[in-house]
Amino acid sequence: TMSFQHVGLFVQSLCITVSNKKARLNTICFCLGTDLSIDSLPLPRKDHHDWAIFHEESPKNNYKLFHEPAITLFNHTATFSRHSHLPLTTQYLENVEVLRSLRHMIPVQVKNSLRKRLAPLVYVQSDCNAPSDRDSYVRELMCHIEVDSYGECLHNRDLPQYLRNPSAMNDGNFYKILAQYKFILAFENAICEDYITEKLWRPLMLGVVPVYFGSPSIIDWLPSNKSAILVSSFSHPRELAHYIKTLDQNDREYEAYLEWKLKGDISNPRLLTAMKERKWGVQDITQDNYIDTFECMVCNRVWENIRREEKGWLPQRWSAQVKHLNCPKPEAFRFSSSNPSQTSLQEMWIASFEQSKKEAWALRKLVERNRNFTAQEFWMLVFKE
Repeated sequence: TMSFQHVGLFVQSLCITVSNKKARLNTICFCLGTDLSIDSLPLPRKDHHDWAIFHEESPKNNYKLFHEPAITLFNHTATFSRHSHLPLTTQYLENVEVLRSLRHMIPVQVKNSLRKRLAPLVYVQSDCNAPSDRDSYVRELMCHIEVDSYGECLHNRDLPQYLRNPSAMNDGNFYKILAQYKFILAFENAICEDYITEKLWRPLMLGVVPVYFGSPSIIDWLPSNKSAILVSSFSHPRELAHYIKTLDQNDREYEAYLEWKLKGDISNPRLLTAMKERKWGVQDITQDNYIDTFECMVCNRVWENIRREEKGWLPQRWSAQVKHLNCPKPEAFRFSSSNPSQTSLQEMWIASFEQSKKEAWALRKLVERNRNFTAQEFWMLVFKE
């Protein structure tokens, strides 16, 4: 049988009590990482209380979870990492067919004509000064090549009024504007292993070459070996600018990055296997969403352990590992043209990362005390010398 103790629609926490024939109560508590409230964790915690964490976003929203003392408090994980118990790496990719589709693609000859009024590169970002320090890189890049920037960050070109709302980012008319460009700056807001968003998948879908900065393991997920330009391959933005200018002037070299799409040839077995084996869908009413799938996965694990115990077998133990949320310390770009005030803002994320280590440690200490605590107690411990 199953009874609900707290119903939160996955906001902060949802706890379910599962009982077996012998009336043994097994409690599963689900937490949404972004909205995790430290002083509402379900304590005291007993040996048969399983904690599950669902966190598909970058560390920008909750840095303390990305350190070993915090993440290893949980038994079951659903994160963007391929190592997670339910990997969400492809959460922004509807299916492989949208990558193969030529629906939005504009021929290179037309793009060449459009270059009379458009820059070779487009940047659309309104979440400025992110942990990845992407704006600093793009600002320096703009010194060496033209970039049309439609978002609030480094803004120099306007979208039509009806497309300026963030909710319009999936509008067909917005896609038409982006599809006119040869290259899109696809920069994530944080650098984390396997953290890949629509920043990558959107240009691939539109038939525009992404200039990617983000997950260090991105090559494992690209549709082909030559489908994106990796910022990490260039020592300075000026080198990247030179390379893009070369491609812009040579149709054959440029189209080499689109050959996979023109042929419908996705040659990456890891990507194909991940999409085939994915147990949840994106914008697909015929499949469960990833939250429902995660809840069912955890419940099935708990039920299986109940059955094992009834047979006299040892239960299977599940535990989160630090690699289930793997994001290194943020780094700030330092260029000769950098403004000192910009540098101090960049380093804010480095300071935040260092403090989050203390927060993770404090959270661990208080949870191991195994009784309820207040936010005030938590912050006193964080800043205790």
